[in-house]
Amino acid sequence: MEMRKISSELYSAQPLVGFVADVAPPAGSASASALQQYLDALPIAAAVVVLGEEGPRSIARNQQIVRIRNRAPEEKLELFRTRITRHLLTDTEGESYHWEEPGVGGRHFQVHLKPLDPHPMLGRRVMVSLVDCTAAIETEKSLRAGMLHDSLTGLPNRLAFSEAIEAMLEADDENAGGFAVLVLDLVRFSRINEGIGSLAGDELILSVASRLRSVLGPQHMLARMAADEFAILVPLADGPGDALHLARRLQESLTYPLRLSELEIKVDCAIGCALWHENALGAADIIRNGQFALKRAKRSGRVEVYQPGEAGRARRRFALETELRRAIEADRLDLAFQPLVDLETRAVAGFETLARWNHPDRGPIAPAEFISVAEESGLIVPLGRWVIDRAMATLADWDRRAGHALPLYFSLNVSAVQLARDPVASAVAEALKYHKLAGSRVTLELTESTIVADPDRARDMLNALKALSCRIAMDDFGTGYSSLAYLQRLPIDVLKIDRQFVAAMFDDKDSTAIIRAILSLANALGMTTIAEGIETPTAAHLLAALGATVGQGYYFARPMPADIAFEHFLGKRAA
Repeated sequence: MEMRKISSELYSAQPLVGFVADVAPPAGSASASALQQYLDALPIAAAVVVLGEEGPRSIARNQQIVRIRNRAPEEKLELFRTRITRHLLTDTEGESYHWEEPGVGGRHFQVHLKPLDPHPMLGRRVMVSLVDCTAAIETEKSLRAGMLHDSLTGLPNRLAFSEAIEAMLEADDENAGGFAVLVLDLVRFSRINEGIGSLAGDELILSVASRLRSVLGPQHMLARMAADEFAILVPLADGPGDALHLARRLQESLTYPLRLSELEIKVDCAIGCALWHENALGAADIIRNGQFALKRAKRSGRVEVYQPGEAGRARRRFALETELRRAIEADRLDLAFQPLVDLETRAVAGFETLARWNHPDRGPIAPAEFISVAEESGLIVPLGRWVIDRAMATLADWDRRAGHALPLYFSLNVSAVQLARDPVASAVAEALKYHKLAGSRVTLELTESTIVADPDRARDMLNALKALSCRIAMDDFGTGYSSLAYLQRLPIDVLKIDRQFVAAMFDDKDSTAIIRAILSLANALGMTTIAEGIETPTAAHLLAALGATVGQGYYFARPMPADIAFEHFLGKRAA
């Protein structure tokens, strides 16, 4: 009965690790003999301990605990005797702790100290059990190592990098100069990966990691954060200059081409830097700040340092994205209309349609801001379709109010992102059909960069629009690539002269020469022209004299709501 009770108490408890002094059980004791047989049959190290005159002693123990005891340092044995004594002298319920053998390859144990019912002659007893948990501990270590390291390069991953930053944030070292995080991204890696294959791409990552490691010292930590993104933790012994100097050395390390099989590939990188500051909330904030700086570095081509306020601006853009989506869905945007004036007759030939957003709390949101958010988030597709439908509906409404089809057209802008993601010609065709309008009353404006971004798709889309009898205008001509080959191959009807040339033509002879060249080119190719940014009567007269077809600008009118634009058109016709 006693053995069953001990067995029940042993296995109902959480096992722990510990040691006791080896004292032989009392000779000639039948219960001690039975207890010894029971312990010898256990698959784990175990002993039953009582309090003797000189301290804890075992009345029964098996060989497993003896072997463990013999390998234990004396200081650990003494600590364990103290724990046992406390249990034997008080009514402590039990205790659990972890113990590890010293040295390389030392085993791990869980120890459990469990009080047993007092013996009628020996008094209080404690059951000691030791379970070898080395396999579980080593498996856990292996799994954790896998969780903290990149499988390809063996470098620490994002999680390990974050933990290292958190450790530095928690370190209390008044003499430390702080630290910085460099976030490095490979330029063109996705194109290289597509061109030479993923296996060669992995080889490239390994080569880049090796180059970066060759620059770093033992005080630096290099981690792979994503496919082609690395991060370096930099202690600042002499101030922020340490990080910037290291960033330049990292860039220089990639100056020479990397050899992959028979190929030599030149890889450039962009680097953003985030410096530690007292207001940083944690590792995630510092890494994110470095990525904000990296985003600017990709645009500028140089190492960029995070500037306070960038995170706030990013949060504003995300908030703006949510609100813009709701505004589009709830039809809370507006269109403004700016007249396009025939420079010879001064009659209104048409209107350029411009999206406007008057936020109920923030007031008017600049088009450059919310259209940028729309392009970045993909909302440019529903926004672009909303503009097309609303513009067609407005033109049809004007015809209905006038009692006939008005002799004017609407000009609509198409962005590069919209062209890449949406079949614009289909959207225009559906709107024309629904509102019963002729395609000749619609002009689609594309910038040079829109066409250059995907010339084949642009050609197909423009041909589809021409099949609908729509006209095509190239906006901001002369400010981008200005490839004459596109003018020859694409069905373009109108060239729009950018406002920067118009504004400077009285002070800059080169601007006037550029305007003359554009007008001559348009005339030779049978195209019409629109001059933007006309703000004075002198500019209007000069552009008309030079041969510009249509003018647009504040001199004629600012963008206006639909009803006012309609009255403006009727008033100009009556005049």
